[in-house]
Amino acid sequence: MKILVVDDSLTMRKIIVNSLSRLGFKEVVEADNGKKAFETLSTGGGADLILTDWNMPEMSGLELIQAVRGNDALKKTPVLMITTNSAKEEVVEALKAGVNNYLVKPFTPETLKEKILAVIPNAC
Repeated sequence: MKILVVDDSLTMRKIIVNSLSRLGFKEVVEADNGKKAFETLSTGGGADLILTDWNMPEMSGLELIQAVRGNDALKKTPVLMITTNSAKEEVVEALKAGVNNYLVKPFTPETLKEKILAVIPNAC
């Protein structure tokens, strides 16, 4: 299963990638903003799951989700937003944009696993 991790923080990407590795996911691709992520998805054959931050330069996670949902080849790709944005209206905005699940930082590997399994039941 190919997972795309999108976050402008190298430290956070490492935390997510290490958590995914402990959960058994080995095929992980990284991008440091939504624009690079969308380019990777468009030219690299997509991904089975996108884990994205909200607040990033060049293209936010919300804009990335909107771009993915507007692309016929990518629109069914599950998206899990991992962010510090925890206000109810922000969660609702992300859900309306098409995010499949939402995880607030900081998180544990167990919580990440639960969120992934809620989106893709046979993932782990």
